Amino acid sequence: MGATEPRIEHDEHLHHDEHHEQSFLTKYVFSTDHKIIAKQFLITGIFWAIIGGALSSLFRIQLGWPEATMDWLQPILGKWVEGGKLNPEFYLALVTMHGTIMVFFVLTAGLSGTFSNFLIPLQVGARDMASGFMNMLSYWFFFVSGLIMFTSLFLETGPAAAGWTIYPPLSALPQAIPGSGAGMTMWLVSMALFIISQLLGGVNYITTVINLRTRGMSMSKLPLTIWAFFLTAVLGLLSFPVLFSAALLLIFDRSFGTSFFLSDIYIAGQALNNTGGSPILFQHLFWFLGHPEVYIVIMPAMGMVSEILATNARKPIFGYRAMIGSLLGISVLAFVVWAHHMFVTGMNPFLGSVFMFLTLIIAVPSGVKVFNWLATLWRGNIRFTSAMLFSIGFVSLFIAGGLTGIVLGNAALDIQMHNTYFVVAHFHLVMGSSAFFGLFAGVYHWFPKMFGRMMDEKLGYIHFWLTFIGVYLVFMPMHYVGIAGFPRRYYAWTGFDSFSQFADLNKFISAAAIFAFVGQFVFIFNFFYSIFRGRRATENPWRSSTLEWTTPVIPGHGNWPGAIPAVYRWPYDYSKPGATDDFIPQNVPFSETKSSNMPNEREQD
Repeated sequence: MGATEPRIEHDEHLHHDEHHEQSFLTKYVFSTDHKIIAKQFLITGIFWAIIGGALSSLFRIQLGWPEATMDWLQPILGKWVEGGKLNPEFYLALVTMHGTIMVFFVLTAGLSGTFSNFLIPLQVGARDMASGFMNMLSYWFFFVSGLIMFTSLFLETGPAAAGWTIYPPLSALPQAIPGSGAGMTMWLVSMALFIISQLLGGVNYITTVINLRTRGMSMSKLPLTIWAFFLTAVLGLLSFPVLFSAALLLIFDRSFGTSFFLSDIYIAGQALNNTGGSPILFQHLFWFLGHPEVYIVIMPAMGMVSEILATNARKPIFGYRAMIGSLLGISVLAFVVWAHHMFVTGMNPFLGSVFMFLTLIIAVPSGVKVFNWLATLWRGNIRFTSAMLFSIGFVSLFIAGGLTGIVLGNAALDIQMHNTYFVVAHFHLVMGSSAFFGLFAGVYHWFPKMFGRMMDEKLGYIHFWLTFIGVYLVFMPMHYVGIAGFPRRYYAWTGFDSFSQFADLNKFISAAAIFAFVGQFVFIFNFFYSIFRGRRATENPWRSSTLEWTTPVIPGHGNWPGAIPAVYRWPYDYSKPGATDDFIPQNVPFSETKSSNMPNEREQD
């Protein structure tokens, strides 16, 4: 194989470097080791998840009890609580920052940044990422991006308040509302740096998968996790530059007097000079990233759930090639459905029907995945680990949220429910909560390989049931409120007599949301306690067949102390008839498993 000789040179260089002691800064802060960088992404993502969850709790308190006094929040929020009431403009800022943090900083960087970094070299059989330096830069661009976004929370005029989609003209005119000023500028600078981080990471992931696979690791022997990470990186590489261009043009409109997104604007009765622009153009640019972003968030979770279900059902994944085909189908279709977010923009009805058709078609590969997950579980010897519970929960949430997606994919129905809580409930189930369940499943499953210790399973069960019940208690009633027409992003329902009948339901949803958020502290305690005090792990505690479990308990720099193992078989040889054990690792030759070899496997060594 042509890539073998460079790999040997790399190995020799690695062993030579191991004799040099690393300082604390080079080993744990400015590290180029993919495993340390993965932990940096994970812990930063946990921090942002706490911030994002706290912001959502604040605005759910406002929605649930809009007439209650909030003086008790004044020590935290300061001037944004006036006369015992939350400032309406700050409410918009809370919603904006919650969406931005959760979608980008937690579910994109926190999920994909963690597990793509950690698992790609370990599962393809590589010493590290293709470029350790570029990998380090990817994290630190993300860190600086987050620092800028965090700082904007403390501005006197408040953080960005144009919604997480930052539609102009609200985002394009600094004088529109306080949150359109410095907070919006910092949002755009932060997002530009975040996009650079994602592009650096994506190039690295793609290059590593294509060029650094170990001997015998053909694309048809890759675990589904790697297929998912690889295609996620491709999606990000093709779509994030479009959002970067939209942010750049928005900065021009805000600061340099251009009119890409502005035309015929009046503020306080005064006409502005902007002509010729179109805010609809921004929506096209945003959603060309925004819809692939849904799959950038969910596909890594899909890959990890596939791996965890097969491992803990003790069965081969059902329909391996169909699973790869469905990932490829989703990846292609993700780029041609973006305008289903824009059915109410005055779109030509024929064009709307095309996007509606393509949107409904994307349910087919998603349905293939659901069928194959259920078939993998069917009659399996299931072990209900914490990771397995969260993986099954992922499938449940993906089905529930996906069904409402079919409703919203229909233009005639979407026009009625656009910008209602039905949409909020849909995407929080299918994208937000599902991806979080995939993230939790991944942490519980690969924690032993990350830290050499086991997380507490009993606390894991408590965390699962609190989260699973909490999520459904929040978002199922929200569908009903949305069908009744309750609009999203409204500060209070008390201004409308027709919505007063939902007062109790809004209180219930808010209480359930706070309950689910508080339940996450069980996970946070379990995570940090287990890093230091958890039960010590064995090399392969889950009896999995993929390559990462052939490394030492805590892999050192370079992952394998000796030669990188070669691969002989696919990654899901579980419960194979005639085998002496219920799993066969990928690095075991067929010559050592003659009693269980299929006819087509006898000559493959």
